Amino acid sequence: MKKVSFLLLGLQCMGLSVLAQVKVDRLRTENLANPIGLDVLQPYFSWQLISTQRNVTQSAYEIRVGTLPAALVTGEGVWKSGKINSGQSIYVPYGGATLASGKKYYWQVRVWDDKGTASAWSAIAFWQMGLLKPSDWKAQWIEPGYTEDKEFAAPLLRKEFSSGKKIKSATAYITAHGLYEAQINGKRVGDAYLTPGWTSYNKRLQYQAYDVTGLLKDGANAVAVTLGDGWYRGNFSFDHRRNIYGKDIALLFQLEIVHADGTTATVVSDASWKSSTGAVRSNGIYQGETIDARLEKTGWALAGYDDQNWTAVKTAGFSKDILVATYNEPIKKHEAIAAVKVITTPKGEKVIDFGQNLVGWVQLNVKGKAGDTIKVSHAEVLDKKGSFYTENLRGAKAQTVYVLKGDGEEVFEPHFTFFGFRYIKLDGIAGELQPGNFTAVALYSDMQQTGSFTSSDSLINQLQHNIEWGLRGNFLDVPTDCPQRDERMGWTGDAQAFFRTATFLRGVNNFFSKWLKDLSADQLNTGSVPHVIPNPLGEQGWAAGGSAGWADASTIIPWEMYLVYGDKRILENQYASMKAWVDYMQSQSTNDLWNKGSHFGDWLFYTMADDNDGKAAITNKYLIAQCFYAYSTQLLINVAKELGRTDDVATYTALLQKVKAAFLKEYTTPNGATMSNTQTSYVLALQFDLFPEELRQQAADRLVNNIRQYGNHLTTGFLGTPYLCHVLSRYGYSDVAYTLLLQKTYPSWLYPVTKGATTIWERWDGIRTNGDFQAITMNSFNHYAYGAIGDWMYRVMVGLDIEKDGIGYKKIRIQPHVGGKFTHASASYETQYGKLSSGWKIQDGKLILSAEVPANTTAAIYIPATAAADVLENGQPLSSAKDIQVVGKEKEYVVVKVGSGKYEFSTNYTTK
Repeated sequence: MKKVSFLLLGLQCMGLSVLAQVKVDRLRTENLANPIGLDVLQPYFSWQLISTQRNVTQSAYEIRVGTLPAALVTGEGVWKSGKINSGQSIYVPYGGATLASGKKYYWQVRVWDDKGTASAWSAIAFWQMGLLKPSDWKAQWIEPGYTEDKEFAAPLLRKEFSSGKKIKSATAYITAHGLYEAQINGKRVGDAYLTPGWTSYNKRLQYQAYDVTGLLKDGANAVAVTLGDGWYRGNFSFDHRRNIYGKDIALLFQLEIVHADGTTATVVSDASWKSSTGAVRSNGIYQGETIDARLEKTGWALAGYDDQNWTAVKTAGFSKDILVATYNEPIKKHEAIAAVKVITTPKGEKVIDFGQNLVGWVQLNVKGKAGDTIKVSHAEVLDKKGSFYTENLRGAKAQTVYVLKGDGEEVFEPHFTFFGFRYIKLDGIAGELQPGNFTAVALYSDMQQTGSFTSSDSLINQLQHNIEWGLRGNFLDVPTDCPQRDERMGWTGDAQAFFRTATFLRGVNNFFSKWLKDLSADQLNTGSVPHVIPNPLGEQGWAAGGSAGWADASTIIPWEMYLVYGDKRILENQYASMKAWVDYMQSQSTNDLWNKGSHFGDWLFYTMADDNDGKAAITNKYLIAQCFYAYSTQLLINVAKELGRTDDVATYTALLQKVKAAFLKEYTTPNGATMSNTQTSYVLALQFDLFPEELRQQAADRLVNNIRQYGNHLTTGFLGTPYLCHVLSRYGYSDVAYTLLLQKTYPSWLYPVTKGATTIWERWDGIRTNGDFQAITMNSFNHYAYGAIGDWMYRVMVGLDIEKDGIGYKKIRIQPHVGGKFTHASASYETQYGKLSSGWKIQDGKLILSAEVPANTTAAIYIPATAAADVLENGQPLSSAKDIQVVGKEKEYVVVKVGSGKYEFSTNYTTK
């Protein structure tokens, strides 16, 4: 009996030990799960610690890497780090032998916790290298061999080959001048769309790598690729200019096959390929797409197809020196949205309402006779009479045209375009529309969803919904300003204004790292940064860029990205660009005053017609320029400190002092009023610390007085809005920030919500109070910039933030600001270390604050309470909690420090 008891006790102890043991999970290489096609020679590894226990940290780690999974166990791998005494679990560099082109590597990690207990080895992860140098590309660039028609029908390119051996693995490397969709044996290669994406094509052209092992078969095989015009040569930019990057349309394709016996084979694009055209008769980003199903080449993507009447391709000598691997997430299909309403408008138009403004296209299931033509038009809104409205699309045709082949039910969707829409208008369909035949498909870059937010206010929850969909609709490989009209470009000012909000909603580190490389590539020799990235506008005159608050994306985004993600490489990679921009501003200044050049200013600030008493909130553009000059200089100093560039720290610290002094002398009174006396002027000066300490509070008071003069409304535009509520909370006016957040009348964040918005609008009053539209020249209903209020909701209202030295959320601050008559608000965020969450609610005279802190991090939690003795944690006094350190009292908060784990604090609370 005793033996049985001891056995049970032993098993029980083993069970407790297993439960207490740290697990290692979510292995990432270059922020990606098992990526294929990397060209970085020293990839960085990250992982997360999983534990149900509190206060879990990592004290050491060990990584092992091999070219075969078995080699990891036998010790025959290419690198073994040995036990490294370090708490670092993100961005750990590979330190082994030189990596080989196209080679696949496997890796594992184990860790030791703070008690010295080792975890089990993690599950095996892998990465595969891409083609590392131009000579690795055996493929030739190929173009269609026929003379293209005036509509530039999409070329079809094909090649057949035979495989006589069993295939172990196969990797396809593909890129194009234009866009491509590839098939092998009639099956689509990958699930990405609009590849190879949009970059500064003449300097950086991405290729994609795909594992296509499962698409190949023994014997005859066929590769088939369709090309589209895309950004490369399609009609694009404000003047709908064609051939911005080149007149050609071309493919580069290389298939690397490894047989089971170890031998290899390569299939490449070369002169042996054939070319023709098919169903896609025209395509363009702005115009849409025309598909004539009668012209389909049935079976053309399969082996054995008769292509004797096809034309041999032409080979071309385009550069391979600019080819780079893809790290950012590709554009993929996401939500499929059913039609919610069929409408016949007052004009008799047949319209489908999908209930959500989105970006993508519509899948149609239709029947008809051969030659029947269906035209699908896209719109974001209906006019106040209920009719289809497209005037705000300007010159964008935004239509798909489908010609039926008359062979039963046919399914249509475009290939090389996208639309911003909530409504579609159908022409060419007889009889009543059947909602089930139409499905809207959302397209956006496949970034991980990292953040969520909810509250007790339904309108604020709708605002959050709109912020999220504004990101989804405008993050298609580049951060565009709008997705519907003839623009759709990567405006720098919009991107920097929204960046911090974007980092909460999605994992945007690889997305923006790619975009910043294009910013550096397109930055002028003078240091000026173009208005849009990539830059299709040219470098002369207005297109040369250099606008304050827009070009500062070159400094703001790298620094903010470092704060959020903790990868110092972004600072190293962008430092030269940051420095060049600050030097440009200095070169344009006289006596340290930047008061020349063309600037957008506080774009789309509050204004009014027939402004008799000066209510329009005009902020002097050069005042704004001086503010951003100071801010970018400060950020450059920050980065120089992080990188150990002491000479630059000294140089730019001296410059910053002179820039601030010039601002005070030129744009403020001795008593601390700004020359413009607008909300934006105070917000920027306070946010960027341009006022001396003794004048800051009075400036905040002036800001609040200005808000009250406008009946508790904001008047800020693109540059002032992101910082407005942050400044108010910083200087003790969170109550005013809440008043602005909850304001429902124009101008406000909730005014569009009351008008039925499902995304963020470009203007505060895209639809006026009388139902009329704003100016058709610039009136997008999907424009994320004003969604920057999300950052305040997450970091201040709920309070999820980092400590000043908590780079990458290693040290967390949870400091909620309760108010606004909300009864609850909560948010969660997937940090690099794991899930971070917090939420507060007011219930039965108590405030309950819950928090979850990921392993290998610590947090300072600020509990709204009068004294530590008034706070309970999980129903017990704080004094009895051995794993919680009470730091003390700070203003209206009791501050505690905790390690990882879940916590629930409660205290008596009286609603203010």
